[in-house]
Amino acid sequence: MGTQPIDAYCREIETYLCRKNDGHLIRVVGPSFELVSRWAALGVPLKVALGGIDRCFERYYRKGPRRRPVKIDFCEADVLDVFDEWRRAVGLTGGASPDPAAGGRAGSAAPRPQSAREHRESLPAHLGRVVLKLTNGRARGSVPGAFDDVIDRVAHELDVARADARGVRGEARQALIARLDALDAEVLAHARAALDEMTRGALEREADADLAGFRAAMAPDAFVRARAAAVTRLVRERFGLPTITFR
Repeated sequence: MGTQPIDAYCREIETYLCRKNDGHLIRVVGPSFELVSRWAALGVPLKVALGGIDRCFERYYRKGPRRRPVKIDFCEADVLDVFDEWRRAVGLTGGASPDPAAGGRAGSAAPRPQSAREHRESLPAHLGRVVLKLTNGRARGSVPGAFDDVIDRVAHELDVARADARGVRGEARQALIARLDALDAEVLAHARAALDEMTRGALEREADADLAGFRAAMAPDAFVRARAAAVTRLVRERFGLPTITFR
C-alpha cells in the first residue's frame, strides 16, 4: 500500500477516535501510526477497524465512568478480534494474504490474528444473544417493518429453543442446529428482498473494496464465495441482524 493510502487510512482512524473520545484529540502518530499502518497492511477494512474501536469503547464503558481518553493502542486486540471474525465470515482463513499492488503488504500470508475470545459460546448463550439482537433491532427500527412478522416468529421459536437447548444432545441437537441454519437463511432472504437496487449495488461495491487487497491471491471460485459472504455480512450489519447459524 502506498504512503498516501496508508496515511488516509490512519487519518480516518484518528478522526473516528476523536469522535469516540467526545472530541478529545488523540493523535495517531509515531508508534500509534505504525500500529494502524500494520492494520492497513494486513488488509483490515476500515469499517472492520472502526467496529473493533467500537467494541473497545463498549467494554471500557461497561467498567464504569470513563476517566481518561482511550488511545488507539488500547483498541488493537479488539480490532484484530473483529478482523479475525470478518476473515472467518468471508472465508479468508486459508492463508490468503493482501496483494501489495492492491494495497496489501508484500510477503508471506497474513497471520491469523489472535482472538481476544478463544472460548466457544454455548448453544443456550448463542440463542439468548440472537433473540436479544433480533428484538433490539426491531425496537431501534433497523429491521424493516415489511418483515416484522418474520422477526416475531423467529424470535419466539428461538426463545422456546433456548429453554430446551441446555439438555439437547445427539440427534436432537443436530436437528436444532439445522433448524437454526434454515431460520438464518429465511431472515436473510427477507432482508435482501427489502433492499432496493441502489442499496444492493452499494453493498456489493463495499464488499469488493473490502476484498480488493486479497483478490489476486484467491482462486476465482474462492473469491466468488468470499464476495457473497462479504455482501451477506453487510446486509446483516445494515439491518442489525445476528447470525442465527451456530457453528
